[in-house]
Amino acid sequence: MPMTATTTDNQTLAIDTIRCLSMDAVQTANSGHPGTPMALAPIAYQLFQNTMNYDPAKPHWPGRDRFVLSCGHASMLLYSTLHLIGVQATDRYGKPTGGESISLEDIKNFRQIGSVCAGHPEFAEAAGIETTTGPLGAGVSNSVGMAMAEKWLAANYNTDDLTLFNYNTYAICSDGDLMEGIATEAASVAGHLKLDNLCWLYDDNNITIEGDTELAFSEDMGKKFEGLGWNVLHVDDANDVEALGKAIAKFQACGDKPTLIVVKSIIGYGAPNKQNTHGAHGAPLGWDEVALAKKSYGLPEDEKFYVPEGVRKHFAEGVGKRGATASSQWEDVWTKYQAAEPAKAAELKAMFAGELPEGWDKDIPVFEADAKGDATRNSSGKVLNAIAKNVPFMIGGSADLAPSNKSDLKFEGAGEFLPRQYKGRNLHFGIREHAMSGIANGLCLSGLRGYAATFFVFTDYMRGGMRLSSIMHQPTMYILTHDSIGVGEDGPTHQPVEHLTACRAIPGLNVFRPGDSNEVAECYRTAMGINDHPSAFVLSRQNMPTLDRSKYAAASGCARGGYILSDCEGTPDVILMGSGSELYMAVDAGEQLTAQGKKVRVVSMPCMDIFAQQDASYINEVLPPEVTNRVAIEAGIQMCWDRWIGSQGKFIGMHSFGASGPFDAVYEHFGINADAVVKAALS
Repeated sequence: MPMTATTTDNQTLAIDTIRCLSMDAVQTANSGHPGTPMALAPIAYQLFQNTMNYDPAKPHWPGRDRFVLSCGHASMLLYSTLHLIGVQATDRYGKPTGGESISLEDIKNFRQIGSVCAGHPEFAEAAGIETTTGPLGAGVSNSVGMAMAEKWLAANYNTDDLTLFNYNTYAICSDGDLMEGIATEAASVAGHLKLDNLCWLYDDNNITIEGDTELAFSEDMGKKFEGLGWNVLHVDDANDVEALGKAIAKFQACGDKPTLIVVKSIIGYGAPNKQNTHGAHGAPLGWDEVALAKKSYGLPEDEKFYVPEGVRKHFAEGVGKRGATASSQWEDVWTKYQAAEPAKAAELKAMFAGELPEGWDKDIPVFEADAKGDATRNSSGKVLNAIAKNVPFMIGGSADLAPSNKSDLKFEGAGEFLPRQYKGRNLHFGIREHAMSGIANGLCLSGLRGYAATFFVFTDYMRGGMRLSSIMHQPTMYILTHDSIGVGEDGPTHQPVEHLTACRAIPGLNVFRPGDSNEVAECYRTAMGINDHPSAFVLSRQNMPTLDRSKYAAASGCARGGYILSDCEGTPDVILMGSGSELYMAVDAGEQLTAQGKKVRVVSMPCMDIFAQQDASYINEVLPPEVTNRVAIEAGIQMCWDRWIGSQGKFIGMHSFGASGPFDAVYEHFGINADAVVKAALS
């Protein structure tokens, strides 16, 4: 006889159904983490059923509360909950398509190719997954960006009469999340900014994969977060839904701090062998223990993926009805807003659609030829400001290096984003590179065009966030200056050498290294037009000539990643290639070789990633296969150039770390100059 919600308490039955779906999925896959979903099912229940303004029928409506499962290894907690509350599938524009976002069949195929229920939640695989999580600490850093986005949107678009943005962001995090340095960085930012719309629920279960946390972890997390400027609350038992509700109400009543709710739980709650809790965390329970756990819940022991009658109805009458009312009210406000504030509404429409406003590039400057030229970090600052003033939802900042990165927005009305002053577009991340990348991703996930800036060498600290930008197909922009040994006197610790290759190795991250000011402008134009991939601008500290485009090819060739900058009659004797601050060295070498009677082609390669995407005919047009005498010059390592120079090509660049000294002396010391290119071409 089917079990119904009339035979037991609705709430308990719903929570236990989340647990059982999670257990069954992990056991069927024979892979995954059942313990945390079992322990945290009451938290997910309380948040979705009783707390959040969330409409399962419209999972992308802009006014919704956000939920982030930072402990992504507990992914089945999210999948089970989204399935039971009836989240609807949507197209890429957020419009419902009529199906389920996560079906029972998807859950049955947990961790299998083709199922949207991947081992860790993946953004855009299914509606309701707000961000990709799994690398511990990444989700909580994203949540800070989401909370900042709400504050900025509210400050800039809400009016005295019409409130479009007033949502909260909730994140469930684990011991592992909070051990990671990125979490403390992000929490520090949130506490400083007094983000009272942000709530982290910390699963304090004293277990990690190696065993009890006392092996390596003895912090008083409550005191730590109080020191970071957070409101700290405690719930002694994760199963006490009433206590969870009271704590969340205290968060909602707190008007000047983010909130951390420390929730004590027993991992694998309901599993009969509670002593083997670390096993429940990191491995399937086994079907025998699954059956015993179901028995303890009062559910059929031998039925897999069982959803009792009445559970879906229970959620529909809770989060379903409440969310439908909230989203409908928001739509009414939005209709009134479009009539009352047409200009601002047009900006929001573009943002909601992931598009750029009309005329966004109208003020991008054209730079005059100049033998002395300028550092590309300087021209980057000019182009960034020209674009951002016409893209009103472009917002970002630097890890305490804005004066050096030239990443600050200086046009009228740009302003500062500060505690309780959330209208400005200049963010101050402090010296927190990893959290900066995670926060910038959170901004982009909220519809803004977020950017983050630092010295190129410090991509070492934020590569995890950069990689997730690409995995999530977010248009996060990284402005990375001091790009090579040209940093000079600061020496090898601050001179990036292998970093270009490392960044180019991230699939989907378009790495731009422009060779003069007009290439900077065209690389920005190209990157801004790509809304489903991140970009990295690698920019110089030192000057380089601004090329005379009446003599050399137009910089618009940057749109194809690489292009013929200067050419000869007929088949070249040699092809010279370069990027960034070494491009002019290839140009100078080309002139010397031409004067010696050689036929020379010079190719600028500002973005290898985009060049590699071109059709074979274009690549062969720029780099004819029959011309094997090729020389590339770049103040980095050779690895990523091998594809373009071929087995007979030569590379002028770095084969070690750098050295401390004036930048021109450092280049000379390592033999990176036009003379070296000429010598290689003639050899």
